[in-house]
Amino acid sequence: MSRELQNNAVAGDRRLENRSFWKAGAFDIGPTKWTPNQGELEHARVHPKFLHSNATSHKWAFGAIAELLDNAVDEINNGATFIKVDRIFTKGDNSSALLFIDDGGGMDPDGMRKCMSLGYSTKKTNNTIGQYGNGFKTSTMRLGADVIVFSRAYRNGKATQSVGLLSYTFLRKTGQDDVIVPMIDFDISRHWAEPILYGTQDDWSTNLKTILEWSPFASKDDLIQQFEDIGSHGTKIMIYNLWLNDEGIYELNFDEDDEDIKLRDEAARLGKLSRKAADTQAHISYRLLHSLRAYASMLYLRKFKNFKIILRGKPVEQFIVADDLKYSEVVTYRPQVSSVKEAVAETTLGFIKEAPAIGVTGFNIYHKNRLIRPFWKVTGEGNSKGYGIVGVLEANFIEPAHDKQDFERSSVFSRLEQKLKQMQMDYWRRKSHFIGHQPDPSFVRKMQKTGDVPLQMQGVPDFNDNPRPDLSGSQIRIRERNDDVHVVRAPPGFVTGGFDQQVACGDNSSRDIDQMCDENIQLFMRCEGYIQSTNELKNTVADLEKKVAETNMKCAEISSRIEFLRKQKLVK
Repeated sequence: MSRELQNNAVAGDRRLENRSFWKAGAFDIGPTKWTPNQGELEHARVHPKFLHSNATSHKWAFGAIAELLDNAVDEINNGATFIKVDRIFTKGDNSSALLFIDDGGGMDPDGMRKCMSLGYSTKKTNNTIGQYGNGFKTSTMRLGADVIVFSRAYRNGKATQSVGLLSYTFLRKTGQDDVIVPMIDFDISRHWAEPILYGTQDDWSTNLKTILEWSPFASKDDLIQQFEDIGSHGTKIMIYNLWLNDEGIYELNFDEDDEDIKLRDEAARLGKLSRKAADTQAHISYRLLHSLRAYASMLYLRKFKNFKIILRGKPVEQFIVADDLKYSEVVTYRPQVSSVKEAVAETTLGFIKEAPAIGVTGFNIYHKNRLIRPFWKVTGEGNSKGYGIVGVLEANFIEPAHDKQDFERSSVFSRLEQKLKQMQMDYWRRKSHFIGHQPDPSFVRKMQKTGDVPLQMQGVPDFNDNPRPDLSGSQIRIRERNDDVHVVRAPPGFVTGGFDQQVACGDNSSRDIDQMCDENIQLFMRCEGYIQSTNELKNTVADLEKKVAETNMKCAEISSRIEFLRKQKLVK
């Protein structure tokens, strides 16, 4: 057998039978030894199959990558200035692997063990994104079957470097019934790597042997060499044996763009759309679905001051959605949240610069600076009102789901959704004519009643009994931000006939819709008032219950005192 065939055979033995992520967990669990060895405490085991099922919380591969970006962004507090993401080729079989390197504070041996364990998290401050202690495991296992981590840190006057291997392939191929994570640590305070022993030398050597057997590195020197591009502190993550799609091709596409990582299946799906949708597909709301560079560009709400995401050798230019809107305004919403005092959400609303040619709409909802829901449509698909309106807000008063791609459903979330609908419809009524849409009749009537007709609506016919000119293809004067007056012709498809005809045929229905909208807003405000009253009543009841308890306690003390005095008199 040739050397190449031998290498392929060895590589095959170290790979799973099924390389598709969604099928990799379909295997029978063998017999499990539940009786502990002598001197071993009884404990609940975590079967390797749980690593896969836990990772299925990430339906989207980019959501998994975002978790690893979050970890690096959290390290800004420890001096991190960059996170590099790239494709590399593994030694041996030369297969593609995903690489992440940051220059944060790194992990000491204790930190490495918490990282590799389930549910541990030391991120409890308000300015960190991670909180559940599960993101590293779910994200890496979603992207590939195996991950090896290298980290250097300096803690309490001691410099260390650690290696940890989380290998689904190793656990499956060796029939393990518990999640075993081999780790080795070195003390490098004296400028050479001295092994740190937490058990015996044999234990340390066994961990090293397992890492070398199931990782792309064949020797201890190869492992040590991996720390050279980390520097004095930081973390390096290498995910290999990447998952394939159902066609047996990497689901991450590294070849289409040398400066990007694409999602192969998502790009193929969008490619089947009609040619008329080409301009819409070019918008970031669609590109972020299959381009990591586009997604990472708007992943964080605020611009970094001294930190960069470097994707395949090129920094990602941050895209701040709110800065790209026309006729923007800020609407303040104060939700009634019992767990958060004086919660405030400031929503920036405006038209996308391509409106009305492109009908992209939706709200970009962030939580603690991190994008959770991009371009969330709060109105129905068939509703053309609101097209081109985009909003941006940071909602720290609602909890995100574990995969950070959605929010937990709650009454607070439902009220936010209703409020955003109200914001969008109100903005549309007041400003749709700015981009060439037919003015909203109810808004025009309201303005004419007050005599306060905006400059942008000069020339729009009135709604009295006076003759109205035919506005088929007519022009509407609008004022841009720089106060220069421009003339914009209503685009095809938005004005279907004369303005007289529209009002004559649809005036009653428009009034009905306006009346319903007003009634919905009133009901919404009444609900907000009821919620606030309910919270106040709850607080009042709690205070009264506390006072009753204190009174009962005082009564008991007085009764006890009286009984004591009675006994004293009887004794005398």
